[in-house]
Amino acid sequence: MKSSARASAAPYSRSLLLLSAVLVAVLDPAAGHATAAVPKTRAPHSWSVRWQPAQLVNGSPIVFQVAPPSRLSALTARWLNHEVSFSYDPAGKTWYGIGGISFETRPGAYTLELKGTTSRGNEISFSRKVTVRKAKYPTIAVTVAKQYTEPSPEQLERIHQDKTIKQDVFSHTDSEREWSGKFRPPVEAKISDVFGTQRMFNGKVQSVHQGLDYAVPGGTPVSAVNAGTVLLASPLYFEGNCVVLDHGQGLMTLYLHLSEIKVKQGERIERGQEIGRSGGTGRASGPHLHLAVRWQGVYLNPATLLALKLP
Repeated sequence: MKSSARASAAPYSRSLLLLSAVLVAVLDPAAGHATAAVPKTRAPHSWSVRWQPAQLVNGSPIVFQVAPPSRLSALTARWLNHEVSFSYDPAGKTWYGIGGISFETRPGAYTLELKGTTSRGNEISFSRKVTVRKAKYPTIAVTVAKQYTEPSPEQLERIHQDKTIKQDVFSHTDSEREWSGKFRPPVEAKISDVFGTQRMFNGKVQSVHQGLDYAVPGGTPVSAVNAGTVLLASPLYFEGNCVVLDHGQGLMTLYLHLSEIKVKQGERIERGQEIGRSGGTGRASGPHLHLAVRWQGVYLNPATLLALKLP
């Protein structure tokens, strides 16, 4: 019986010796070919780049959402020859930046070039191809007062003065983010005309509708779509009584044809705050509210901006 017990124990002993040899090879890099058994070092985190809306077309605003591979103190991007400013959201550990695609941008793949500064002062970069498609926009005919299609010399002088005023206003953009959370409609009403419509005024003057029209009666309260600072609050020839808000990161909203203006230049405005009353001043066929969105000189579709999900 003892001899049989020793015989059965022999294979068990050899198994223990073999297991010990394997453990030594793994735990001691100097033993045998241990380096092949050591787990590989985990690859560094990569960039995560997303955007809204998912399908991009000419005339669309964009919100870029970027999660970099390491902690950053600053992040910027180059997109369609524009600089995109980003702000950090600690809750989601994500950087957010607003950009846009002009109405004239052709379909194709365009490069988003990201450049970040780490907490140690080092620079890191990343690029990503983004596809832009062509949108379909309607064509309509509009009738307005003759002075808006065939202005007199005096009216042309007024138009020239307004152009200078607007150029000055639009040049005062702030890279710091003022907007916060979702952009909300300025009024609760039916849309009477959309962005991108090809318009023929009085059968002579052709233009592209650069905003969103709401069918509201005159005197309807108009509220700010998001937080910002008043850059302009005065009457203009084509726009009528007009308010321009700067939301930061190069983004502005314009409220046209107002019957009354309720804010002053330089005033800080909160989302939902009343800024004026709707009307039909300027080049308008009747009372309504025209909402426009402008980013670094490019007019964008307000309907798309209002539909974005933002932190």
